[in-house]
Amino acid sequence: MTNQPIQLVSSIGKAEQTSTRTGNFLRKIQMPKLVLANGCIEALKWLALVLMTIDHINKFLFEGQIPYMFEVGRLAMPIFGFVLAYNLARSEAMLNGVHLRAMQRLFVFGLLASPFFIPMAGWWPINIIFMLLIVTYIIYLLETGSQSNIWLCIIVFIAGGIFVEFFWFALAYCLAAWWYCKSPNIASGLVWLIVTALLSAVNHNAWALAALPVIFLFSYIKIEMPRLRYIFYAYYPAHLALLLAISSFISFKH
Repeated sequence: MTNQPIQLVSSIGKAEQTSTRTGNFLRKIQMPKLVLANGCIEALKWLALVLMTIDHINKFLFEGQIPYMFEVGRLAMPIFGFVLAYNLARSEAMLNGVHLRAMQRLFVFGLLASPFFIPMAGWWPINIIFMLLIVTYIIYLLETGSQSNIWLCIIVFIAGGIFVEFFWFALAYCLAAWWYCKSPNIASGLVWLIVTALLSAVNHNAWALAALPVIFLFSYIKIEMPRLRYIFYAYYPAHLALLLAISSFISFKH
């Protein structure tokens, strides 16, 4: 009997060592590095914008009744989230202050969108711009490298996921995409795939997974498109304002 606690501790230690070796092994197996031309990044944003608009038209004007508009709309968030993650994962992003500028813009345009979003969708969850803001802040904390920031990241992740669209699943998706862009290996790839699949918990379908082959396809093609710096930020509140006006007019006519 006296040897059982020692054997138990020894077994736990061996299990932890095996788990660590397995994790290290998975991280060492390299996966294809995603390298997208700037034009392809812009094209992805336009694609996500179109899909988002289709989804919102269906949701706010037709009460989600038009077949397949809801389904294709499930690709919008994963594509937008990837674009953000990809840009934040660039080696020069922190040095150039990309995170701070992105947070400022997301906060401003998230607030601008709220007066139009809330009458149509309600107070909770808050609009998707704030989800992207929280992700950017978490990545900013992780990039600073401070050990104390890990606990702050966990707190922000847990608390923020309560309030944003797609909840913790969207935050986890964006963080997993960022991890893969930073370190393309089996471990990060599996996590990205798993959290994408877990979006089905809020989507009630698996269409979000279709975003992954689309993203990888764009890494193999070259598209020339100019960068329009603020168009995507401004479009979000603008299209919500238009949809609210149309919805109000339809309700008034009836």
